[in-house]
Amino acid sequence: MKRTGISLIALSFIAFISLGLPDGLLGVAWPGIRKDFTLPLDAMGLLLIFSTAGYTLSSFFSGVLVKKLGLGGLLSLSCAVTAIALLINSITPLWVLFVAASTLGGLGAGAVDAGINTYIAQNHSDRMMQWLHASFGLGVTIGPVIMTLGITLTQRWQWGYIIVTIFQILLALIFLFTRGWWHNMTLKEETHVKEEASLLETMRRLTTWLNMLMFMIYTGVELGLGLWSYTLLTESRGVSPTLAGFISGAYWAMFTIGRILAGWFNRKLTVSVMLYFSIFLAILGTVFIIVDLHNGLSIFGIGLSGLAIAPIFPGLVSDTEKRVERKFQSHTIGMQIAAAGIGAALVPSLAGILARIFGLEIIPYFMLSALFLLLLSFRLSHKGRTVEQTDFAS
Repeated sequence: MKRTGISLIALSFIAFISLGLPDGLLGVAWPGIRKDFTLPLDAMGLLLIFSTAGYTLSSFFSGVLVKKLGLGGLLSLSCAVTAIALLINSITPLWVLFVAASTLGGLGAGAVDAGINTYIAQNHSDRMMQWLHASFGLGVTIGPVIMTLGITLTQRWQWGYIIVTIFQILLALIFLFTRGWWHNMTLKEETHVKEEASLLETMRRLTTWLNMLMFMIYTGVELGLGLWSYTLLTESRGVSPTLAGFISGAYWAMFTIGRILAGWFNRKLTVSVMLYFSIFLAILGTVFIIVDLHNGLSIFGIGLSGLAIAPIFPGLVSDTEKRVERKFQSHTIGMQIAAAGIGAALVPSLAGILARIFGLEIIPYFMLSALFLLLLSFRLSHKGRTVEQTDFAS
């Protein structure tokens, strides 16, 4: 059983690497995709909206799907769906099918994200949760490399999608053949919960919605800083495109390092203390970006923000049981992941709208406000089971 548990941890890490791979493909492939489909620059927004819709839907109902299919069955199906989506992306000559396939890919990704998060939260340590999410950073890093090699060797962006399709098919088969392992490992958890709450019961809790708000804000800030730092530095602060590109990449590198380090320091700090420290440090990094006494201070602030916010998402997932009763945990995690998908699309888009109206310098102020709202919602949701007992039906 111990050997099986170690194998499932390894599979979980591989699954999260695969979860990051498609996200890393799009940025490098986009110029070729635009050219082949004759698209305007902002057409990527449409793609993100539809993929986020699929991601949100599947992660929201992940608790129900796990009950029906079992975790191993759900993971196998999700990887197969993702493989089909990537294959369609690589061969379709129609933009409408490319967008539809991205929606399908979102459905697969959301279920994997929520399912693995729930498994690790229920069966393993907070340290393991941090390292799980660090593996996602590894996938996001590998994806552009795969796409770059594919384009360099074949002059076609489609081969990057085909390579990751093959990887997803292999992973689907592995999950299919090991689905019994997942069942046996999660079965013991069910004995600790006399009765798991339904999705409707979970939705009626005030704390559930506070948790969703936290994930929406956090993911929006994480992606917003990563997406807008390059434009802010080049178009508003006179940093060269080459240096700004390096800084944008360094943001994600510091982000991955932050999660690795958080796993090591997890035993010395409680999850709550780590989360408070991370949020305050991210606020400090954002203040450095705002102050802008020198470009070096802004660059330091961007790197510090990436390092600081890295432990927050996995920490919030691990800490879910302390904010809700155990019987609400599974559905709450799925709904949190769904909210994260919404935040990833909503917050950066809103930052862009504000930048168009007030200028690019409004972005770090907007991110700072979002971080303070994150701190407030975390505080409210973590006051204890007294808040958790609030029921919308009462």
